[in-house]
Amino acid sequence: MLPTRAAASFARQSLRLVSTAILLSPALRAQRTAVEAEHAIVTSVHFLASEAGVEVLKKGGNAVDAAAATAFTLAVVYPYAGTLGAGGFMLIHLADGRDVVVDYRETAPSAASRDMYLGPDGNVISGPGSSTLGWRASGVPGMVAGFALAQQRYGSGKVTWSDVIEPARRLAAEGHRVTQYTAYLFQNSVDKLAQFSESKRVFLADGAMLKSGDLWRQPDLAATLVRLQQEGPREFYEGETARLIADAMAKNSGTIALADLKTYRPVERIPLRGSYRGFEIVSMPPPSSGGIALLQMLGMLEPFDVASLGPNSAAKYHLFTETMRRAFRDRAEYLGDPDFVTIPVTDLLDRAYLKKRMTDFDPTRATRSDQTAPGLGPIKVTAHTPDSADPSRAQHVALRAQLQNESTETTHFSIVDAAGNAVSNTYTLNGAFGSGVTIPGTGIMLNNEMDDFTSKLGVKNMFGLIQGPANSIAPGKRPLSAMTPTIVLKNGAVVLVTGSPGGPTIISTVLAIITNIIDHSMAVQQAVDFPRFHHQWMPDELTFDRHSMSPDTMKILANLGHNLKERPTIITGDGETIAVDLKTKLLHGAADPRKPDSKSVGY
Repeated sequence: MLPTRAAASFARQSLRLVSTAILLSPALRAQRTAVEAEHAIVTSVHFLASEAGVEVLKKGGNAVDAAAATAFTLAVVYPYAGTLGAGGFMLIHLADGRDVVVDYRETAPSAASRDMYLGPDGNVISGPGSSTLGWRASGVPGMVAGFALAQQRYGSGKVTWSDVIEPARRLAAEGHRVTQYTAYLFQNSVDKLAQFSESKRVFLADGAMLKSGDLWRQPDLAATLVRLQQEGPREFYEGETARLIADAMAKNSGTIALADLKTYRPVERIPLRGSYRGFEIVSMPPPSSGGIALLQMLGMLEPFDVASLGPNSAAKYHLFTETMRRAFRDRAEYLGDPDFVTIPVTDLLDRAYLKKRMTDFDPTRATRSDQTAPGLGPIKVTAHTPDSADPSRAQHVALRAQLQNESTETTHFSIVDAAGNAVSNTYTLNGAFGSGVTIPGTGIMLNNEMDDFTSKLGVKNMFGLIQGPANSIAPGKRPLSAMTPTIVLKNGAVVLVTGSPGGPTIISTVLAIITNIIDHSMAVQQAVDFPRFHHQWMPDELTFDRHSMSPDTMKILANLGHNLKERPTIITGDGETIAVDLKTKLLHGAADPRKPDSKSVGY
């Protein structure tokens, strides 16, 4: 055994040798190997969606074209998490060095108002008509417009809009075999889907239930996709599909009107950029909190010799938990929708600030979350709308929004093409099968993203989060997010494309994958497979995957003052990830085993 100081020195020397090389050898020491491809690769939660992306790549499309094909196919085969009624974020890295974000997050309808989910008694209503269920729960969908904008501006020009929709149309019209996992998802959501006749008909076979191996055809969705192919993406917002959505909403006291669809537009944003041990990190800006929190954590970790701690030691869990605690505390205090709230992004990512943020870190004792102050002090976060004015300081501390979380019912996919273009995309319906509502004649299930706003100050949403005034409901406003699509570069070249679903655990999942590779020299598949843990300031709990922490480690962490909570399952995120070997140029896709149908497909 080396003495402690010598061991640490040896670990630092080893880190310098492998921190650049590890991404050049993705198969090294993997417990199971990633899928290797020479030209291009798609990694997603469903093998049919990955195959659709590759189909478009082989026709001459680039990563952006393939992203559209993958997303539309997921809307057919994985409606649990994403449909044409969804929204999200796409991070694009172009081979010429440009990076761009397409924000196609849903927006609140024009009929929305701050107190729309309060009953006569002033309390938040539940059940149909609430922010979580039924015809009033949906924001205006951005999925179709977002991928249309991305393909129009950044696609190859060699495949058409109709081409990227075709794999999805074919699967909807001709059908596909229901997998065991998909059948389970339907069965697990019977109570929700059965409340709405169209959802019951489409997704529950009118009560007969779809079983593993059944051929599932969706003719209404196929017809919708044909209209989009023939008339273009605005058909969803101004054509027959828009009319069907608006009419169904009007008949059922819903909130989305034809004018809301007609005026919806996606937004291009500038990604956030940071660095970690010589790698460049490109990630999501607000209205997602993910990129800021991720870059804060990496900035706080960089002064520490993480490699010497090992990948699953109590010391490593302790250090990472303390950085998460501080980043999530800042996240709760300062962040919001940038179109409605002024955010101190530069101050939050300043390296001197992040170093100062860890000056009270105690390697022998956990910090209490109720004693963890926001690092910039009581800064007034200026709201741009009158009904979002800041409350008193006491309310400000107690009620500041924690930046809305997606549940595990979100989906992520990663793509790299032969030219070096890359896409990291995360999108969502919010809850499982969204609002539960399917628009008759369209096959489209809608989201329940309105629960991502503040229904009432001090009242928890469906994910147990207390919301604040900066995230109050307002027409046209985008709900906040934790989605963290991320691309890692080395000397300007893509080395890693990653992201995840999982609400606040999205951020800790992305952090884990990146540091597993850079700090712990893991192969990409091993980095994705490795057990995960999470802390988000409040509640003050260190959660971890089931059976992933030894009793000895748990005892040490408990003695340090951590409140431990084992998750009932091992599903913490879904990090569909791609690594690029800069020496051989080979691509390595690591599908996350936490989702049974996930697959990397390349050629």
